[in-house]
Amino acid sequence: MGKRLSRTAPISRMLGAGLLAGASLSPAWGQGDEPTAEQLDWHPWEGAAAEGQLCRGRYVMPAYRLPAASDPETLSLEADALNYATGGDALLRGDVVLRRGDAQLEAQSLNVPADREQLYAEGKLSLRDGRVLVRAERADMALSADRATLEDTAYVFYDQHIRGQAAQLEQTGEDRYRLRDAGFTTCDPGDNTWRLVSSDIKLDQASGVGTARHARLEVKDVPVFYWPWLRFPLDDRRQTGFLWPSLSASGDGIDYAQPFYWNIAPDQDATFIPRWLSAHGWLLGGEYRYLREESAGRIEGAWLSSDDGGSGGGANRYTGEDRWYVDATHAGRLNSRSNYRLRYGGASDGRYFDDFDSGIGGDSRVSMERLAQVDYRGERWQLDARAQGFQRLEDPLADNDKPFYRLPSLTANAQWQFDNGVYSEWRSNATYFWRDVDETVVPEREAAIGSRLHLTPVVGWRFQRPWGYLEPRTELWHTAYTLDYGDRQTQRSDTPTRSVALSSVDGGLVFERELALGGQDYRQTLEPRLNYAYVPRTDQRDLPDFDSLERTFSWNQLWSTQRFSGADRVGDLNRLSYALESRLLEDEDGAERLSVGMGQSVYFADRRIDIDGDPDKSRREEYLTEARYYQATRERSPLVTRLDWQITPRWSAGYEWLYDDQRTQTERSSVEARYRHPEGHVLNLGYRWEIQGFDPAVLPGDDAFRDYNREEIDVSFAWKATPRLDLIGRYLHDQTNQRSLDQLAGVQWNDCCYGLQLVWREWVDDNDTARVEDDFSDRGIFLRFVFKGLGGMGQQSGSVFEQAIPGYRATQF
Repeated sequence: MGKRLSRTAPISRMLGAGLLAGASLSPAWGQGDEPTAEQLDWHPWEGAAAEGQLCRGRYVMPAYRLPAASDPETLSLEADALNYATGGDALLRGDVVLRRGDAQLEAQSLNVPADREQLYAEGKLSLRDGRVLVRAERADMALSADRATLEDTAYVFYDQHIRGQAAQLEQTGEDRYRLRDAGFTTCDPGDNTWRLVSSDIKLDQASGVGTARHARLEVKDVPVFYWPWLRFPLDDRRQTGFLWPSLSASGDGIDYAQPFYWNIAPDQDATFIPRWLSAHGWLLGGEYRYLREESAGRIEGAWLSSDDGGSGGGANRYTGEDRWYVDATHAGRLNSRSNYRLRYGGASDGRYFDDFDSGIGGDSRVSMERLAQVDYRGERWQLDARAQGFQRLEDPLADNDKPFYRLPSLTANAQWQFDNGVYSEWRSNATYFWRDVDETVVPEREAAIGSRLHLTPVVGWRFQRPWGYLEPRTELWHTAYTLDYGDRQTQRSDTPTRSVALSSVDGGLVFERELALGGQDYRQTLEPRLNYAYVPRTDQRDLPDFDSLERTFSWNQLWSTQRFSGADRVGDLNRLSYALESRLLEDEDGAERLSVGMGQSVYFADRRIDIDGDPDKSRREEYLTEARYYQATRERSPLVTRLDWQITPRWSAGYEWLYDDQRTQTERSSVEARYRHPEGHVLNLGYRWEIQGFDPAVLPGDDAFRDYNREEIDVSFAWKATPRLDLIGRYLHDQTNQRSLDQLAGVQWNDCCYGLQLVWREWVDDNDTARVEDDFSDRGIFLRFVFKGLGGMGQQSGSVFEQAIPGYRATQF
């Protein structure tokens, strides 16, 4: 080739900042021809680097052919030959290379007019700047502005994994481009699973927006969709425009939604979702979000005028009625110690989310909260003031199932710790309870509204050493009410009070020994524990029931003095609990590999206080059920056995068994095995049994009351068969009634340029009751697919999979 000419000299702006970058020289192609992978700077993954990769390779810019100049505005060039015309035009021929800053141009010939304002290049040219590559046959570029026109081009965006072709590519400004008769895809070279093709595409990298006119989506070179005009994102920045639609089919018909996203400002956005449900009609939903420096909030809701009635088990329930919901939240910070929260939620009816959930698994909301709250967190004192209420989402909803509003509720708590082990606490709350019900039809204990003052001073002492501990503790519960029973005729006091002490002594020992198992060193502990609790029997028949429920028995209840949640009931108690627990700890880091425990309570007196608060109950007929009488008079609690076992780094198991050694029967049991693989494989095996009437908080007549023993088998898995393929499934079986409660099977394919989720699900809707006879089944097929670089359509399912399959983390598209 002979000696090459080289020159480095200052020159006006030449290669536009951010202009597309190039590859090594190769034969040109005609418009419509596919460039080879090598021509697009494609480097396949090799060996171990290929493991776990969704794409089969990556785009890598080759090394610059000219070194960088000290001044980024300086132009460096090399050519085989340089000729000057009479008028001052310069013609560079042969293997021409120019570089200014990060931009490099390679061409076979280059013409620079005498005014040095333009540059004309021809023949197998390539242009690169580290971010983008353009291959072309001809180019016309301005030297003093970000202007360029290239003919018969192929291009690559390295980081975005985007490639395409265009009859003409024009740079219209800094980071702005226009492509004519063009197309692009994010698929690997040689793979045209999808392409967006348009007669006119505009790309604005500064704003991250692309637009296309007369655009069509091609899947495997077959046109499947057409847009007269399309707006799409070039990166992760939010952009105003239509989102991909959502489409699903289930037992309730066809569900189609077309969201529109509005990027109002950097700290505000909104989404509008017109939606058509074949069984209900048109529904308009939306969401508005904002994020300030000291606060943030969200308003969402939907409206459907005159429901067409629906289908399935709930058909015609709301025919002709308006259906809606709204949920607005706002939270912020007043100062470094104080925060506040505001929320209002409401729905037209208790079945709204059952009928209009937009996800594979439905909406899990069971209530809508209304809240205004401010708090203070000091070093000693914690203060909280709130007004709070809930709309319970059930239909039908009986008056006695409606929750009370707290209008307001004021809390002040504090604690003190002394060097000798003595500690004291102060807990206090004042609340006004209200709800809108017919007080003549609810139980008398729930008929009142009014105020409650609850004061709880606590004093205790904890002596603790490595070999054990001892902790006596006493709480004094003083509660005073001012009540209004409205139209309800009652002999109860309007201003009842209650003062009662809850005392306990808790103690345990810790024995340790070194143990070697399977070549591994462990520390094994043996930990006996005793707990005595005494709560005197106190008449509470005049006290209302605002927020109390009797707790189900469990391992934790062995050590608690409180048989009820809330502050309206204090259960009488005179019992001694004893247990023996052993743990296996890895000697190196103290990680717990095994924990097994067994415990029981012995009662020295009957537990006569139930939700009615009557201390004089002693006869069998005074209790609602035989089971409740037995629980109140039994001499011993069920024997509680629990186990948590980390079998291997991947396998773990849990077990709980409550056994009545007096009646020789199991009251509740559960066993589960869990598998967690580092690559994301998940397996869950579960079995649950619970005897009828085990939960004392559920009374006969409640919607949740079951007249049968519950026995369920739950199996779920998620298997990442390859880095691209996930298989998901769940089966929940009601062994008592010989039916399936939930079945789910899904597949998720996550490729380099597209993702797909296909899910089939069949489930039982319990109609907001525990009765089996009014249950009905629903089923659906849900499809979601994503064209990476354009967006996706279909039902969002990742979070639903994670709820249905514990431990699974859905692959993000």
